[in-house]
Amino acid sequence: MSLNEPPAERREVTVRRAPKFVPFLVLGALLGFAAAAVAAYAVPGDAEFDPGAVFGFLMITFGAAGAVLGAVVALLLDRRSVRKQERAVVESVPDSEPDTNPQD
Repeated sequence: MSLNEPPAERREVTVRRAPKFVPFLVLGALLGFAAAAVAAYAVPGDAEFDPGAVFGFLMITFGAAGAVLGAVVALLLDRRSVRKQERAVVESVPDSEPDTNPQD
C-alpha cells in the first residue's frame, strides 16, 4: 500500500438469505391449477355442467388460492430469514491497477 492511497473503509452490514416472492406465487398458482384439473376431471360431476367450464371456474379459484398460499409460505420464510440474519464487517479493497479500458 503506497502513501497516496486512502486507508481501507470498514462498514458493518447485515447478511441474510431472503426468498424471492414471484417463484412462490407462480408455483402456488400452478399447484392450484393442477388441483383444479383433478377436481374437475377425476371426480364425477353433474351432467348439467360441462367439465371444461367447471375446470375453468375451479382453475381461477384454486389458482388464486394457491398463489395466496405461496405468498404466505414466502412471507414465513422471509420472517425466518430475518431472525437468522448475521452481521459482518466488510472492508473496501482498492484496485491493484487502474482500469485501462473503461466501459461507457
